[in-house]
Amino acid sequence: MIRALCRGALVAAGLIGLWWALTALLSPPPYVFPGPLAVAGAFAERWPMLLRNAGITATEIVLGLAAGLAAGTLTALAIASTPAIRRLVLPVVVVTQTLPVFAIAPLLVVWLGYGLPSKIVMAALIIYFPVATAYAEAMARVPSELIDLARLNGASRRHVLWLIRAPGGLPGLAAGVKVAATVAPIGAVVGEWVGASAGLGYVMLHANARLQTDVLFAALMLLSVLALLLRFAVDRAVAALVPWQHSS
Repeated sequence: MIRALCRGALVAAGLIGLWWALTALLSPPPYVFPGPLAVAGAFAERWPMLLRNAGITATEIVLGLAAGLAAGTLTALAIASTPAIRRLVLPVVVVTQTLPVFAIAPLLVVWLGYGLPSKIVMAALIIYFPVATAYAEAMARVPSELIDLARLNGASRRHVLWLIRAPGGLPGLAAGVKVAATVAPIGAVVGEWVGASAGLGYVMLHANARLQTDVLFAALMLLSVLALLLRFAVDRAVAALVPWQHSS
């Protein structure tokens, strides 16, 4: 863990150094591309407001991840239960992914308002597809020999699902959750861009309209930190719940 943190710190330092070098060589206007010192100054000046909005966005991301994970897991179990349900439900799951996110976001704001619910649903929609498809496909790839052996010993379809397919597909679910944790911030921020009264997306939108690019960058950095912390927490949870997948 310490080694990974050191590697991350070195990468961050290298990126900041490259950022500083570009601004020093090109000397762009601050409202176009501010330097690291300007962004640090904006954060130091506005940190209470930025942290307050970061907490709102973090709440939206975590609740959206939980809702998307629950819906995706239940859908995958339904798909794996019988071939008839798979043929019925799987096309619906694919359709949910083909709908453009920006087209859905205004409707969610109209239906659910400017508060947390519309942002949570938006994040859940983005998370739902990778979780449902990864878990369903992993359960479908469980060795047929195990299923045949269970049925020879009198196992019902329900027993096969809960005792063989569901645990056998956990590595696929773990992979889907990791992907979902990476894209979860997108849903919350898109929802805030479309209609919100708080959150990092709201801050970025208003800072961009006022040409406060340093504030926009500070909010973006905070969002990146939230995404990294979420991915780290998910990796640790997966390592604890699916240890055989982590060790391999």
